Amino acid sequence: MRIVRFPDGTKVRAASLRERREHDSWRDFGLYLDSSWRPSWPSALIAWKNFGLPESPLHAVDQICTAFKRAQAGQHIEVGCKEGLGRTGTVLACMAVLARIPAEKAVSWVREHYHRHAVKTPDQKSWVHWFAQQIGSSSGLAQGK
Repeated sequence: MRIVRFPDGTKVRAASLRERREHDSWRDFGLYLDSSWRPSWPSALIAWKNFGLPESPLHAVDQICTAFKRAQAGQHIEVGCKEGLGRTGTVLACMAVLARIPAEKAVSWVREHYHRHAVKTPDQKSWVHWFAQQIGSSSGLAQGK
């Protein structure tokens, strides 16, 4: 588990499934990218196969933005997939975009500040750019409104 602090001060905890804690007083909400998490706490699940992309991309955009807004408001948010690298790294890169890091730098920022192997596939890296286009065309999302 690792806390990622974005340049705007927002903090999110990233975790792998092996780090799963059933009873965790720190966590307010979890955003999970693998159904194996089976959370019994407040959470959202994005259907997203390992090494793939979200099954419902627009739903994923909404869930990522909502989780980031919760983190900006001071809630303790946890993001996790199976290994905590590919899908989790992709979500962190999307959150970096929400924290005003340019999309073309978001993946490298996450690799520098979270894990050097974050965002596993070229498709996941491209999805971060697609995400940035989506929030850019949605009124207020990029500004956290």
